[in-house]
Amino acid sequence: MMTERQFGSGDNFWVNINSDQVAIDSDLYKQYGIDSEIISYALDKNERARIEYNSELNAFILIYNVPQNKKSDSHYEATPMTFLIKNNQLLTITNHQNVYITQYMEKFLNDNPDISVFKFLFSSLFMITDKFFPVIEEMNRERNHINDMLREKTSKKNLLALSDVETGVAYFISATKQNAVLLEQIKTNVIFRSLNEIEKEQWEDTLIEARQLVEMAQLTSQVLQQLSGTYNNILNNNLNDTMKILTILSILLTIPTIVTGFFGMNMPLPLEHNILGWVIAIGISLIGWFGLSFILRLILK
Repeated sequence: MMTERQFGSGDNFWVNINSDQVAIDSDLYKQYGIDSEIISYALDKNERARIEYNSELNAFILIYNVPQNKKSDSHYEATPMTFLIKNNQLLTITNHQNVYITQYMEKFLNDNPDISVFKFLFSSLFMITDKFFPVIEEMNRERNHINDMLREKTSKKNLLALSDVETGVAYFISATKQNAVLLEQIKTNVIFRSLNEIEKEQWEDTLIEARQLVEMAQLTSQVLQQLSGTYNNILNNNLNDTMKILTILSILLTIPTIVTGFFGMNMPLPLEHNILGWVIAIGISLIGWFGLSFILRLILK
């Protein structure tokens, strides 16, 4: 699916292309001045967020991480989206995981039809950055819910659910940090000197939002790490308590074993002709049992 829009009194163009269509339709390369290197960026799902200025094509290339609005393998991830500015044209290359962003971009154009290409670019990046916050807030709600369940029962299922949230936050920390670094690098790029005051102001707003997002993601990660560490300590303590109980029982069970083993020897023994000998043997075992229990209790206090 391809979207074409004019804005800025008809002088500027926005074209959005589906990455699957780019991979199939080679005519799009020539039509929009896309070279093979840009195509490789757009089709690489593991491409890092970064900027590049191609002086030969007079093109400004920007790859920005976009949060997925649906979970993948029980956790959220971010996927790169390619922006290309050439002359008065903004070209975006999306896939099925980040194409939902174009709906917000279209709505923004409808409300602001006379903006410049770079104003539209930075406003789009601001919207993308803003879409991370609801997902992180949802992760925090999931964390609180899982924490409540873990307080009731520290089960494997609940611990795996907590691990899924940690995985999603780890992806988001990496994505948000890359986005923030990218925005900071724009200031050092040659293209920054050509921006007007309105465009620079929008860039600065986006950078501030990106930095706040990084701080929020890091805070969420720190809370998750502390929570995970707490439950790991609880599990270790439970294991230690279990091993301590089993050790005590094994020690206490040695008393009747020793007594019965002594009276089970095939040789003349005291009480062997006494009709109450077995009762006395049991009594000796019980006395030894309670005596050793008392000693262990004093030691383990």
